[in-house]
Amino acid sequence: MSSKLVPSDPAKVMVIRDVVPRVITTLSVPFWRFGRIKVGGRGTIVRLQSGALAVFSPVALTDDVKAKVSSLGEVKYIAALDAEHHIFLGPWHQAYPNAQVLGPETLPEKRDKQGNEKVPFAFVFQKSKPITSISPEFDAEFDWEYVSAHLNKELVFHHRPSKTLITADLMFNLPATEQFSKTGVDAKSGILTKIFGALQSTAGTAVWQKRVIWYGTSASDRKGFNESVARINKWGFERIVACHGDVIEGEGKGVFEKVFGWHLEAAKKGN
Repeated sequence: MSSKLVPSDPAKVMVIRDVVPRVITTLSVPFWRFGRIKVGGRGTIVRLQSGALAVFSPVALTDDVKAKVSSLGEVKYIAALDAEHHIFLGPWHQAYPNAQVLGPETLPEKRDKQGNEKVPFAFVFQKSKPITSISPEFDAEFDWEYVSAHLNKELVFHHRPSKTLITADLMFNLPATEQFSKTGVDAKSGILTKIFGALQSTAGTAVWQKRVIWYGTSASDRKGFNESVARINKWGFERIVACHGDVIEGEGKGVFEKVFGWHLEAAKKGN
């Protein structure tokens, strides 16, 4: 893990925030894509009604994070939301060995090839073998979609009680204001960040992000991507917690329909 990608002392710059008290907690950190572009990173903790905790896209497990986890409940689920958001799976599983680990196909093999810590995957999402149940307590609160057509093999979860959509790289909401708020660095500074930010913004018509997703992210299997997006859009979410950029409150469904408008229209036509 290069210091050019993640902070050397994450405890000093992490923002731990209760988005929904005792239900949704976000762990926001600075993150530099390719070591230069400010995109931010975010882990999300969801407290189920049973008291169990589900952790999505885990970030650095600092002492403050451990204390927060301890105040909320027992970690029973740890999910890597795609083939890129897995760096901290090892430390989290070591700290909470009884938790079930979830991830997409290709990730176990990727981790082995990279020499990452050994982590037993309880659930590996595959296009050929859809997972329809995790556990009664988990199933009672979550919808999920495995977007196998996504370039990074994306898992998307919807926490029904809080109407919260949790994503990794399905869509961005740059600039990463909250994630860089404790660094003393402007989240929008730097020419590469400005360019990438324009391509991954939800502001205005979001036409550049729409183009990136249409011509890039979904290009290898656009029909499959369209179908996944259409299923996600049927969920009743109002908030979007993405890994990169700020949390979208209240207007999440409208923003989602704007960013994925071309895909939703294509899905209606069966394309």
